[in-house]
Amino acid sequence: MARVGEVVGRTLVAGGVDHVFGVVGSGNFHATNAMVAAGARFVAARHEGGAATMADAFARTAGAPAALSVHQGCGLTNALTGIAEAAKSRTPLVVLAPEAVSPTSNFHVDQDAVARAVGAVPVRVTDPASAAQVTAAALATARDERRTVVLNLPLDVQDLEVPDAAPPLPAPPPPARPASDADLERLARALQVARRPVFVAGRGARSAAARDALVALADACGALLATSAVAKGLFARNPWSLDVSGGFSSPLAAELIGEADLVVGWGCALNMWTMRHGRLLGPGAVVAQVDDTPEALGRHRTIDLGVVGDVAATARALARRLEGTPTPGYRGPGLRERLAAGLRWRDVPYTDLSDGERIDPRTLTLALDDLLPAERVLAVDSGNFMGYPSMFLDVPDEQGFCFTQAFQSIGLGLATGIGAALARPDRLPVVALGDGGALMGAAELDTVRRLGLPMVVVVYNDDAYGAEVHHFAGEDHATVTFPPTDIAAIGAGYGFTALTVRSPGDLAPVRDWLDGPRDRPLLIDAKVVADEPAWWLAEAFGH
Repeated sequence: MARVGEVVGRTLVAGGVDHVFGVVGSGNFHATNAMVAAGARFVAARHEGGAATMADAFARTAGAPAALSVHQGCGLTNALTGIAEAAKSRTPLVVLAPEAVSPTSNFHVDQDAVARAVGAVPVRVTDPASAAQVTAAALATARDERRTVVLNLPLDVQDLEVPDAAPPLPAPPPPARPASDADLERLARALQVARRPVFVAGRGARSAAARDALVALADACGALLATSAVAKGLFARNPWSLDVSGGFSSPLAAELIGEADLVVGWGCALNMWTMRHGRLLGPGAVVAQVDDTPEALGRHRTIDLGVVGDVAATARALARRLEGTPTPGYRGPGLRERLAAGLRWRDVPYTDLSDGERIDPRTLTLALDDLLPAERVLAVDSGNFMGYPSMFLDVPDEQGFCFTQAFQSIGLGLATGIGAALARPDRLPVVALGDGGALMGAAELDTVRRLGLPMVVVVYNDDAYGAEVHHFAGEDHATVTFPPTDIAAIGAGYGFTALTVRSPGDLAPVRDWLDGPRDRPLLIDAKVVADEPAWWLAEAFGH
């Protein structure tokens, strides 16, 4: 006979969950150990908030559901910011949430209400006889609907016995569906008449199948290829790629998107960030959106054509309709050469503001891009600095970039990097943080060291919450500026190889670390110039 908590854990592993992140307490002890005994890897974080973001980043990068295991009540509330980020990002995640059901318990909170408040789906195990089936259904919801599910496990139910039986598997995922014939015909006509079409792929297109289908369709109709920030890298190395659409767009990318006569969002919200509050769209542009979730269509902006369907299946169906009638579209003479010579931010001239005491973040990031191996997985925290690593550091593909910014919280970057690194152990993990986010998430420096991750952590340290400093220009900044902090010393205390960088010459030890055994993670405390806002801040504060 097995207990309910053990059955729940075994069922998740039988359904394909092979990584569980968390902090173990009394309520989740047996369920977590059952997952480990069934073959899953448990990754212990130092804080539930870090564990939630690790699980989120792992699932995004691996393309498969992950699990988060927390203590009842306070363990769940500690994890809420990470759970909110995952829920907003439609990350397939199952949260094992033990539940104190007695109102007199110190651990009691309304966990259903907590889950719903941040956009997660609450599910509860109430009967030993159905525990395995409820768990398998929760996993299917996470996997097939791309939802974050909070699986409540009442403490008094967890310890009840269940007859031994093979764990049920979740039902197979439903087949991907293309759009209706009517919608396909309307979008095919729009593609045939467009002379300057641009595709913008979002998180709903982050797969090899969707990428290949979109590239083939773009080749048939002459479209240029862009992504939202979360899908950066999807079209890496494609000669017709514009990289990221939105506040991070390079001047040439923004110019070409702004001149498009047809913009199609593929699994992309086309929100204020991706469209610069709509200002990135030309006045006569036709806007179409393809998404497998009907309520996503037109949610953030008015669209001319909404199509319900799977991205890859819809793109393949459209390519078949356009077969034999290719159009040059946007790909006119000389454009390929313009893109090759001037699309990347590193090709845009700038005045280096380094002064020997502080290094220009552009100079810093370009130097790191040249130093670090191309096969990397990059995680970026939020803050004034975030555009520099996001746009000046190249990534090999969409799995090389993990961007946990749907909730716009600082402090998630380090945990993001840990989860992404575990999903892609073949690549060098690179994490970019501001000083505020680095200190907020510093407890997980211990997790990096303990796991033996050969990680490079770059802290863009301006001793301030830089976004607020620049947004509230001319006002009293005492609440958002701080005395200098030796973050390199903090990193060394956690077991990192650490260095302070004030000029390009200070980066020489990075080459030594790369050439060495990489048996300790590397932290770079970069004292960056703080005199002016990052370029993307002009678009950032629309709230």
